[in-house]
Amino acid sequence: MTTAASKPRRRWGRFALHYLEMIIAMFVGMFALGALLDLLGLGFSHSEYPELGYLVMAVNMSVGMAVWMRIRGHGWASTLEMCAAMFVPIVPLFPLLWLGVIDGHVLMTVAHVAMFPLMLAAMFRRLDEYAGCAH
Repeated sequence: MTTAASKPRRRWGRFALHYLEMIIAMFVGMFALGALLDLLGLGFSHSEYPELGYLVMAVNMSVGMAVWMRIRGHGWASTLEMCAAMFVPIVPLFPLLWLGVIDGHVLMTVAHVAMFPLMLAAMFRRLDEYAGCAH
């Protein structure tokens, strides 16, 4: 029996589950595709080429999330918004790197930390999709 009080809990449970799924898919893409690129000799040193290293990693994370979102029935708009959260942090960080204000390690750290609230922002933008029953 469903009560009025259980609906909001179930709704936020779905939202939290999707967020967890996105984090797992992001890491699976990052590690699996990163390992494949390294195996093929196509990996980049993050310390030597931080911009390229970050961009390749963002693509790897995006592929993992996009594949899982499409499997779960999400549309392209919400999928691309979630993937954008991997790239948005570089907008202010790359110029700081180029000006010597930060180094590659700080770039990677700040960008990775920024991804999590950006993913949440993308999800809140489409709250009904991520918290509802529509997938």
